[in-house]
Parts: sequence; C-alpha cells; structure tokens
Amino acid sequence: MENSEGVKIESTVVTEEPLISALDIALFVVIITVAYFWYFKRDKQSSSSEKKPYTIQPSSLSSIEQTSNSSFIKKLKSTGRSLVVFYGSQTGTAEEFAGRIAKEGARYKMKGMVADPEECDMADLVEMKEIQKSLAIFCIATYGEGDPTDNAMDFYEWLQNGDADLEGLNYAVFGLGNKTYEHYNEIAIYINQRLEELGATRVHEIGLGDDDANIEDDFVSWKEKLWESVCSHYGIEETGEESNIRQYKLVDCSEVLPERIFSGEISRLKSYENQRFPFDVKNPYLSKIAVNRELHKSGDRSCMHIEFDIDGSKMRYDTGDHVAVYPKNSPELVDKIGELLNADLDAVFSLLNTDEESSKKHPFPCPCTYRTALTYYLDITSNPRTHIMKELIEYASDPKDQEKLKLMASSTPEGKKEFHEWILRDNRNIVHILEDLPSVKPDLDHLCELLPRLQCRYYSISSSPKVYPKSIHITAVLVNYTTSTNRVNKGVATNLLAQLIPTNDELPQPTIPIYIRRSQFRLPPKSQTPIIMIGPGTGLAPFRGFIQERDYARKEGREIGEMVLYFGCRKKDEDFIYENELQEYVANGTLTKLHLAFSRDQPEKKYVTHLLEQNADELWNIIGEKSGHLYVCGDARSMAKDVHSIIVKVVMEKGQMTNSQALNYVKKMEQQKRYSADVWS
Repeated sequence: MENSEGVKIESTVVTEEPLISALDIALFVVIITVAYFWYFKRDKQSSSSEKKPYTIQPSSLSSIEQTSNSSFIKKLKSTGRSLVVFYGSQTGTAEEFAGRIAKEGARYKMKGMVADPEECDMADLVEMKEIQKSLAIFCIATYGEGDPTDNAMDFYEWLQNGDADLEGLNYAVFGLGNKTYEHYNEIAIYINQRLEELGATRVHEIGLGDDDANIEDDFVSWKEKLWESVCSHYGIEETGEESNIRQYKLVDCSEVLPERIFSGEISRLKSYENQRFPFDVKNPYLSKIAVNRELHKSGDRSCMHIEFDIDGSKMRYDTGDHVAVYPKNSPELVDKIGELLNADLDAVFSLLNTDEESSKKHPFPCPCTYRTALTYYLDITSNPRTHIMKELIEYASDPKDQEKLKLMASSTPEGKKEFHEWILRDNRNIVHILEDLPSVKPDLDHLCELLPRLQCRYYSISSSPKVYPKSIHITAVLVNYTTSTNRVNKGVATNLLAQLIPTNDELPQPTIPIYIRRSQFRLPPKSQTPIIMIGPGTGLAPFRGFIQERDYARKEGREIGEMVLYFGCRKKDEDFIYENELQEYVANGTLTKLHLAFSRDQPEKKYVTHLLEQNADELWNIIGEKSGHLYVCGDARSMAKDVHSIIVKVVMEKGQMTNSQALNYVKKMEQQKRYSADVWS
C-alpha cells in the first residue's frame, strides 16, 4: 500500500506542476520520509505483539537455500570459525551427518558451519590456509550408478577439470554408499584422492558408510577416530563439554495470518493452489490419480497399477525415467505423537536457526502447525539414529529409561549391540520409542528439530510417452509387515497410494505431488537393436514402457529388433502381473521371447537366473554376436549380482575368453551403455 501511495503522490506532483520547484522537491522528500517512518513504525509494533522478540516470515526451501554471498571463506572469517562441513546429499542423511560433525566441533574449540557446495564458490578452498587451524570435512553420498548427488555435481566437475593449488587445506572425507551397488562410495573415494593430488593434507583416513548394513555405526566409529586425529594434528584437547545447544529456537506464530502459514507445500507458499511450470524437486506437480487398480489375482499381498494424470502440466518424460512421489504420514501416527506428548498439534510455530550466518533459516517450511510438520515434513516411521537417543536423555524422568537411552547413544560395544537389537532389529520408530519409554516426554518443537526430513519416494515409470503422453504409470507393491514387537509397520507412500482411489467424474479426484527424475536407463537409439530385459516382480515396470515403445514403432512400420524378456514371480495364478498384456505382445511379434519363472509353482524353486543359465546360447547371440543391449531391473542385493556373475560366465564360455577378459568385456558393455541396471536394495 505504501509503495503504491508513494507512486501516486509522485504522479500527482508531476502532473500538477510540470516545472518542479525546490519547494516541490522539499515537500516530496518530507512526504516520503513520513511514509517511510510510518511503515517501519507499524512493522515494529506488529513485531512487538508476538510472544517472541522477533518475527518470522514464511520462507521456502528455495529462499532458504539461496545465499547472496557464495564465499564461505568470508563467513568463516567474519564469525571466527575454523571448521566447515560440506555435504553432498540426495536424501538428507549426508546433510544430517554434516550437522552433527559441525555441532561437535565446539567440544574441540573448533566453531563449525555446515555448507552446501552448490551454494558455495568452491574455488575458495585455496584460501582455507589463511584461517588458523582450519579444517574442511566432506560428507559425500554416491548416487545412482556412481554419480555425484545433484548438489555436489558442480564441485565434482570443478575437481575433475581444475588444477587449483590446495596446499595448506586440511581435510577429511566420509562417504555414504551401499555395497549392493557396483560403484560403492565411488564419489567420496574420488574426492578424497583428488584433494590430495591437488596438494591438500588429509587429516584423517576416509570413512566409508554402508547403508546396506549399519551406516550409523560406520559414521559414529569414523567420527570418534576423526576427532582423535584432529586433536593430534592440531595439538588440541577435547574440552569435555557435551554440546546440547539447540540449532533452532522456537517462535510462537499464533498471530500469523492463516494465508501466511504453510500447509504441506514443499517450497513456495500456496504452490498447490497456484501451480507454476517447471515442476521439480522443490516445485512438484499436484497430479490427479486417474487409475488405481489391483494387479495381483489372489493371495494376501497387493501390487498396484497407478496412473498419474499430467495432462496440461507441460511435463514430459522419457521411457525409463523415474517419478518421485511425495508421501505424507498417516494421521493415526501423527495423532499418537500428540497424545503421547500431550501437545496441541494445531498450534502454529516456527523454528529459526540460532546461527544468523546460516543460509538455512528453517529445517522445513515455516511457519506451520505441528500437525503439518509431522504429516508432511518429518520422517516419523524410520529408525532414529543414535544422536536422537542422546538428545532424548534429558527428557526421561525414569532413571531406567535414562540409562537405556544413554546406553544406546554410547559407542561402546554394549551400546551398539543394544541399539542394533532394540532399534534396528525390532524396527522401532520414534512413536514406538515414546510408547515403550513412557517417561520420555520431549518438547515437541525439539523433536521436530531432531527428526529427519520426510523424503519423496522414487518409482520406475512403467509406461511410454509415445503411447501415454498425458499420463505416467507406476507399478508398486503395498508395503506392510509385522515386527518382532507385534507391531504392523506400513510403507508411507504405498499405503497412502492405496487409499487414493479415483471416483466417478462428478467428484474431485484424489491428488498427490509428483515430479519426474531423469534416468540413464534408456532404450538403444536404433529400434532395430536387439535387447534382453531381466525384470522379476516389479522389476518389470520399466520394461513395460520399453515394450510399449517398441510396439509403437512396429505399428508405425519401423523395423524393431529382438526383444527378450525374463520375468519371474511366486505363482502364475497369483502374482503374474500384466500377464494379458505380455501375451498380446508375444502374439503380435513385438516381444520375441517371454521366459517365465514361477518360483513356488513346483517343489524346487525356480528363478530367472536359472533360466538365464539355461539360455546361454541365446544370451551370447544377442549381447556378443549381435552387439545387443542387456537391462536388469529389481533387487540389487542378490538378483542383480547373480545376473552379473552369470553374464560374465556366459561371456567366458561362449566368447572363449579368460575370466579377466570376460570381466573387461562386461565392463566395456557398461561403459557403452549396453549393460544397464535400475536396481534397489
């Protein structure tokens, strides 16, 4: 209002007096000054009416993550810090680890800060030597098939292409990976080596965390030895002070207008009411559920075929891409937390970073209600890590509960054993912990600070845009299982999706936020190139899109190459998904061969790997003699590894190669994108 009034006044002056006099200018300055004073006086009065001595304006992840000054060196110098912890994170774990390291730095007289390399000018690493006793730590995840995370991509490329002199830079690296994948911790290992090549000094050996085992244990063990190395390198001693200082402070936002309160948006306030292209991780598209049908024919398990309507969204996808789905926690679990902590879940609050220099002002979109935070922003179903056990100790009024938490938070063999059995083996989440340790009553705002962010779930797209340009299909198994404590744990995303059943056209259709994530899992450029697809269970999903695309090309009159599919499930009459579709593709010639393995339809279990071994001649004919492509989708832990071993064996025998030559041949296939995997553990 003030600005529009100012413009109006200026317009009036110019219109009424073409020749501006000194008096006109003086009057204009007085008016602007009064308006300026009135505006900020009013703002100040508004601020003083809040219960806290500062105001909180709604902010988004995009605004949180942007900084006007990309020089982390200047921030370190201006705030008297010597420790910076960079993170390369795709799901939030590396960022969480980075925060824990930075916080612990205070115990060693090293004031720390967490930094996103995407927001920083990483060339400033050459200036770290100007800060006395400085240290840069990198918590780096390896993503996909040996790729950097999105936010670490620029830094990775800078290291690859640059030749900066990093002499005087002290560093340490912790990698986050998964041993079931071939490129285990590849990015962290590269960064660790490359920094040394550029002249930097490694203060502590690299740590490699395995998410397939116990990455928390890996991290804690590495972190303890890290600080021993730091003390030795810098000649410092631990202060012995436990740092339980909170990173965020609570702000009462009960007087904030409703239209300024987040209600589940990922980034921009009211983004679901006013959708704007392009759609991505920070700006998902609110898609209607067009189809949701059961694929299993019988049995007590469920597999859903779901179609997301993207008509009018301008979203485009390619066969083989992934779709990200933003879930929300069940109301029952959210209400349970409110009940256990005797909290008002509809109170509006905000968490403000106590570090004024941090570019991350809030841990999630604020202000919002506790119900919104627990429903849309926080992960309340995963196993909490040890640092949460440690923070909960002060809230336990029963000495027995205190001792149990202290034990699980410790790094002793007994403590690690107890944490592994009570938390990991018994699969307890934060709700279960509060139920089983009834004297533990943390402040809800502190709990919201401690819990990790709720992450989107990725699904292989099971359709082709050539056939379905206005919809995205996925194939998802409903996740439900009973734990050793006789609790039923439910998959957050699949159980939400199971409830989103389309109604008739007269009623509003259910919706869910999604966006498309690009993949390297692609059909060969030439449609006549022969391919082999190995996809048991829901591993069939991307191949359904592949087959649709080749079928579309055939109907257009183009030549298509051989398509061989290996599919497996438990029982033909129970979980043979898309059976009719696949049989039709065989009948019309699109699908050359369909090899089926039903593991429980006979006394001895039969899997797709058995069929691969039996069809060694066909396999070599396509990948060896015809230079075809091979694709694997499904379980990384066993199936994908077994397939890889069989491929190497077939190449050895049919290609008359040594083991070393066969391994090199398969490696070359991977480099040429002739051997691709879309796997999960």
